[in-house]
Parts: sequence; C-alpha cells; structure tokens
Amino acid sequence: MENRIVVVNDKMQKDYKYVLSEPIGKNFDPEFKPQLSPKQMLKLGVFGGKYLNDCKDEFPKDWYKDAKMSPERKDVSKNHFGVDASQPLSFWINKGWIYPEDPRGWFQWYCRYYMGRRLPKEDKRQIGRWKAMVRHIAQIRKNCKPKDLNCRKRQRQALLHWAYDSRKI
Repeated sequence: MENRIVVVNDKMQKDYKYVLSEPIGKNFDPEFKPQLSPKQMLKLGVFGGKYLNDCKDEFPKDWYKDAKMSPERKDVSKNHFGVDASQPLSFWINKGWIYPEDPRGWFQWYCRYYMGRRLPKEDKRQIGRWKAMVRHIAQIRKNCKPKDLNCRKRQRQALLHWAYDSRKI
C-alpha cells in the first residue's frame, strides 16, 4: 500500500497532517478487536449524533449515509439506546485523556486508526483505554438477563461508544 497523507481542516484542527500507512479496516494491533466499525457506530447512533459533523471531508462519505446525526447540538434520542452516556469534552480534557493529535478523543482516534493511521505510542494508550471498558461488559452480564436491552441502557450505550456491540450481551 502506498502511504497517503491526509490534511485536516475542521473546527478543531487546522492543517493537521497524518499518514495512512495501513489499508482501511485492516492490520490492527492483535490486542485490539473492536466489534463495530466507525460506520456501524454512526449508523446505530452514538454521541447524541453530534460527533464528527464537521469532519465529513476527512472520512468516507458512506460512513455518513445512514448515520444518525444531529447538526446543531447533541440529541440523545439519536443514540441507539436513547440515553446520554457521554461526558462533555471538558471532562476528558481535565482528566488528561485528550491529546493534540485527536482533540475530540477516543472515537476520533479510532476513526483515524481504522482508516490506517498508526501512532505507536498513542495507539497503545488508546487501546489500553478501550480494553478497560470490559468492566462494563462484566456489570451487564452480572446484573442483566442475556440480551435484555432495557437493562443498563447507559452502560450499553457507553459500550457502543467504544466499539463494543452491547446488543449482543
């Protein structure tokens, strides 16, 4: 694969450049096994539909075809489980979890990783954060009947935000 340079100009980044060195959706770290692609997540409904709205030039158009988007403000009715499972960006910034490469956080990192960008140190950090979400799977399994989608909706929605398909738990 020939490396391709992506130039980002959106509300949060100006002239940010990164290299796609892997084929889209391929060659992931062996410890990183997301159950949902970014396109599937956007179609299911995540982040109140208010995520990557101004990034449509950066990612494939088909990711947005059936996406549940909210152009003006977060709308939790756009979320698959109809509940709010997000903290504001300021919360993530205060925790020190936001890095300059991906000022919108984990999902932006995942979209770029899925597209083929690799930043070894940052990839390791984000994959570690992703792996930590399994605690929510354990809580759903402990407290809910299998596939009872009305049980622990907030945790199920949060798992969707991290590319775990909580509809199957």
